[in-house]
Amino acid sequence: SGMAVRMAVLPSPRCLFDDPVQICVTGLQPQQAVTLRASLVDESGELFQSHAHYRAGSHGELDLSHSPALGGSYSGVEPMGLLWSLQSKAPYKRLAKRNVLTPFCVDLEVYEGHRDMSHLLGKCTNERWFLGEGVKRISVREGRLKATLFLPPGPGPFPGLIDLYGSGGGLVEYRASLLASRGFVTLALAYMAFEDLPAMPEILELSYFEEAVNFLQKQQQVKDTGIGVLGLSKGADLALSMAAFLPGIKAAVSISGSGFNSFIPLRGDGFTVPPHPYDLGRMKTSDESGLVDFSDILDDHRDPATWDCRIPVERSLAKFLFLSGLDDKNWKSDLYCQDAVQRLQQNGQDVEFCSYAGAGHLLEPPYLPLCQASIHKVLGVFVHWGGQWREHAKAQEDAWHRIQAFFWQHL
Repeated sequence: SGMAVRMAVLPSPRCLFDDPVQICVTGLQPQQAVTLRASLVDESGELFQSHAHYRAGSHGELDLSHSPALGGSYSGVEPMGLLWSLQSKAPYKRLAKRNVLTPFCVDLEVYEGHRDMSHLLGKCTNERWFLGEGVKRISVREGRLKATLFLPPGPGPFPGLIDLYGSGGGLVEYRASLLASRGFVTLALAYMAFEDLPAMPEILELSYFEEAVNFLQKQQQVKDTGIGVLGLSKGADLALSMAAFLPGIKAAVSISGSGFNSFIPLRGDGFTVPPHPYDLGRMKTSDESGLVDFSDILDDHRDPATWDCRIPVERSLAKFLFLSGLDDKNWKSDLYCQDAVQRLQQNGQDVEFCSYAGAGHLLEPPYLPLCQASIHKVLGVFVHWGGQWREHAKAQEDAWHRIQAFFWQHL
């Protein structure tokens, strides 16, 4: 036809990482068979790729929001399938953003046919950012705090959030930076395995988390209606503990967590919440894969002997949202959450909870591909996280909308 094949990302080739986009190809032959490929190189140089087979429409056009994939990394109509199905050649790699000041660049290519990828027809790049226009990133080393503060542009006031990741430790910023890009003043807080914070602290101090709340409440741009906290895994039970013991917390989100204190004693003012009893001897290592399964290491949470480890969420005036994946292979998060949800409901408190079929432990911001297994930075073993690709991707999108709606509503 002499028409050049054009590939485009709409509405713009630059967007935030959690923005859906429309991937379109024009100038193909009517009904032409093509293969689309996405490639992304992470900050450690690891290549993540996905591909899908398509057939052009009667005018030689292809629009991933309407055209079904006929196979490859996924099938069916999946507008963002090329992103959520990205996978590394090396197994057990997790795609995570370390430096939020740079984007992930996704190279998109369209090739002739469904078999070999020898004839490139067109290409484009999608720049996916973690920091919105005008969002400020401020490193915080004040008092004991080791954190990063993200401020949306403008005077505000904005709702304030504290963001906690899990027992892998470190200072994880990409979820906080995206939340700030969506209008929340967000403090990403490290509490273990970072700088001089021990990899496995003997005890965690509630006062450290209280310092974070006080720091956030002092910020001019933060609304004085109370602070929100969200946590994943170990961070989730810390989020619940903050809501139970610190009056400044008005809304808490638990992702893949539990209603009891896990692994590390939490010392408050005149009391200590012990960790739920566990036995690493019940850890199972798979013969084929070498992956470690932790899901059976805990004593039975229904045994009253373990109840001094419970977080007294029902004492809290905060609002709660619990999210868990039913295919979590690391933690019985849905079962453990049901326990906390029941205690809240028996106490007449409103609580939202959502369990996702086919979703794994690592419920992340949308379009980050499923990580079924990866190395645990603190334990140094490969851990099975669980999840089915498509279901997990859908769960991440839904959870992300719910989290934001929940905080807007209650803060």
